[in-house]
Amino acid sequence: MKLNQSSVISSDLQEDGYQLPQFDITAVKEKTLSEPTWLQLGAGNIFRAFLGSCQQKLLNDDVADTGIIVAEGYDYEIVDVLRAYDFLTINVKLKANGAVEKEVIGSIVDYLKMDTCSEDFSRMQSIFESESLQMVSLTITEKGYRLIDNKGAIQSAVLHDFVHGPLQPVSYLGKLASLLVKRFEAGAFPLALVSMDNMSHNGEKLRHSILRFVDEWQNRGLVSQAFACYVKDDRKITFPWSMIDKITPRPDLTVQQMLEKSGLTDMAPVTTDKHTFVAPYVNGEETQYLIIEDAFPNGRPALDKAGVIFTTRETVNAVETMKVSTCLNPLHTALAIFGCLLGYDSIHKEMTDDSLVALIKRLGYQEGLPVVTDPKILNPKAFIDEVINVRLPNPFIPDTPQRIATDTSQKLSARFGETLKAYVTKDRDISSLEAIPLVFAGWLRYLTGINDKGESFEISTDPLGDTLLPKFAEFQFGEQTISDEIINLLKDTSIFSVNLYDIGIAEKVIAYYQQMCIQAGSIQNVLEKFMENERRND
Repeated sequence: MKLNQSSVISSDLQEDGYQLPQFDITAVKEKTLSEPTWLQLGAGNIFRAFLGSCQQKLLNDDVADTGIIVAEGYDYEIVDVLRAYDFLTINVKLKANGAVEKEVIGSIVDYLKMDTCSEDFSRMQSIFESESLQMVSLTITEKGYRLIDNKGAIQSAVLHDFVHGPLQPVSYLGKLASLLVKRFEAGAFPLALVSMDNMSHNGEKLRHSILRFVDEWQNRGLVSQAFACYVKDDRKITFPWSMIDKITPRPDLTVQQMLEKSGLTDMAPVTTDKHTFVAPYVNGEETQYLIIEDAFPNGRPALDKAGVIFTTRETVNAVETMKVSTCLNPLHTALAIFGCLLGYDSIHKEMTDDSLVALIKRLGYQEGLPVVTDPKILNPKAFIDEVINVRLPNPFIPDTPQRIATDTSQKLSARFGETLKAYVTKDRDISSLEAIPLVFAGWLRYLTGINDKGESFEISTDPLGDTLLPKFAEFQFGEQTISDEIINLLKDTSIFSVNLYDIGIAEKVIAYYQQMCIQAGSIQNVLEKFMENERRND
């Protein structure tokens, strides 16, 4: 049975435990195309597993009558794959107790390619010209917001758009800025651009990047001052901040097999030329949070009726900082780095290693919690409790340290920088930190590409890989001479958010790093000694 609208309606999937759409998909599509309210940029897993499911609930409950149009701007092959299934996705929730929920998501009515030479982009322009459009959400990863390349220069695609204006943009955010021109020309209708990417101050980062295009175009006489005022007027265009949290790893083959046992065919994931792993299903954990600044000048979907929390910017920022800098992301990064070094292939298996659990407990409870701001709507300690005791050990979530280790150089600043700054500004004893320096040292050891057995392993992709890896290319076990390149790396505020020498922990990082380089097995030895010290201190 191929996954499509006709087979779903006529199938026995509901009897097999699948939750099916409780609305007329065709009617919803017609209404959405004529009066679009929500456009999503990015067709990734977290969108389909979380946001698509939220809108499905609103449609099932007759709270909404329109669905979501999705545009993909990075990997067009994703669109080709997902269109072949009538825009349907199977959302599989894998609970810690072993229970599985399977939901056929029908709230997505179309997938478009952000190709300016295609009819799809013309359709996107029409969507932006529709007064009914309330929200454009983005899940395009942290890299998608950057206008500067790894060498500090403006990216070539971005520079092209700065010079040539909004008519034929080639960069991702240049295309989004050009669509705002269309909306302005159609009537200067209000709109919320909502970044839902997993990074602090995401709305502000999106605003900063979009306004850079606007200013460059205005300075060159490529757009009017009236357009610039329109984008900068928060009564017209807003950039709400948000915090999103749900673990949605790459599609798992055991899930594929489970779906095929139900009679579904063609469920196998596809790896695109850009190395995206995409399937007609998504799998993820049950736990999910989405908290959004309530700043929608043209109205918004009633997502509060699907569990989304709308609140103030200050509260969103406090929750995001809590998660990113203390309660989840630093723990994830620590497990990713050491998981790769110790040869683990899943996060839940790492949670059976007492030394790694000791590390992340110290990282969260003892080093992060004392300086985190309590957002009130979520309790920081309870959040860490759930992460360590329920979410990370979940054996049914097929997440890997290799996936999480992707782009680590871009994550360290957000995940550890706020804590380090807080120790400095609040005059706390920064010399008491042990887990954070150990994680940084682990990352240096990771960059050698040699695991704890002395074997080469594949380092996950990183935009700074070509710059960082040569610094460790001559690695051999034994006493390590710390080169000027490594010293300068530890001073790099773009990576660590602070100069590690200036705040007084670089020497500790180097000491841990050297201890992990002595011989095969040294990494595990360092972690076990760390665990023993923690037990003695308890």
